[in-house]
Amino acid sequence: MLLEIFGGELSNIHLQKLLFLFCNQEQTTKVYDFIPYKYGCYSYQSIWDLQTLQKYGTVTEKEHGWALKQYDPKIFVSVNIIDKVALNFLKKKYANFTADDLMRETYIEYPYWAINSLKAKKLLNAEQFANVQKQQPKKTNTTLFTIGYEGLSIEKYFNKLIVNDVKVLCDVRRNPLSQKIGFSKSALKKVCESIDIQYVHVPELGIASEKRQNLKTQNDYDLLFAEYESTQLAHQGNYIEQVFDLLIENKRIALTCFEASFCQCHRSKVANAITKLPKWNFELKHLY
Repeated sequence: MLLEIFGGELSNIHLQKLLFLFCNQEQTTKVYDFIPYKYGCYSYQSIWDLQTLQKYGTVTEKEHGWALKQYDPKIFVSVNIIDKVALNFLKKKYANFTADDLMRETYIEYPYWAINSLKAKKLLNAEQFANVQKQQPKKTNTTLFTIGYEGLSIEKYFNKLIVNDVKVLCDVRRNPLSQKIGFSKSALKKVCESIDIQYVHVPELGIASEKRQNLKTQNDYDLLFAEYESTQLAHQGNYIEQVFDLLIENKRIALTCFEASFCQCHRSKVANAITKLPKWNFELKHLY
């Protein structure tokens, strides 16, 4: 709908900024989440959706943006009245905005999403840029985090890391594959690199997937983790030390796996093993 109402074609920057402004209007359908990227707010999920639409011949990717190839009028009929009003408002207000105009608009109104921008200093005055810098997380205490991606979009997941100033994401899955787009190793590493977070995979600390089948109760998880601690983790001292060294060097790192609750994820046992090292004197925090 956004491509249709703006004449069938938008640059990448126009698309991301207009989509962001749409999602941040009151009562509109919040289809996408965003992360602070090198040109401001950015939704990986929106690009993945466009790539899917391209496979079906609905849109086509241009050198610097996207264009509509075919339009189904039924789509507009199915859009609710609030979203229609919001889309028309965007067209009326921003139709003649350049890419720089849109970046400036979003940076001023939503400064957090400009913290990684390569153009914020150029586009904003001193006061506006200072406001962006205030949003930049600057944590100094050494902290070990754990985080699961169950139930989170890739953007919500990474915003949790960003606001906590995490420097290294340590993937402790045995097999870092996921049916959820964005969370397999290659995609996860790519997103990390785009926002200056180091990605490290330590498969030796993972649990074989076949052992995770048919876990139904917390007692099932507890029995599995007790076996994991005694038969596997107890013999992985070198890798526990490796993660600890990453913590000492980078101050703020996060162990990641799938489950939302750390009580149902072996990352909590890895974290616990790290806290038992003689030199441990830091904070452990589980992110939800």
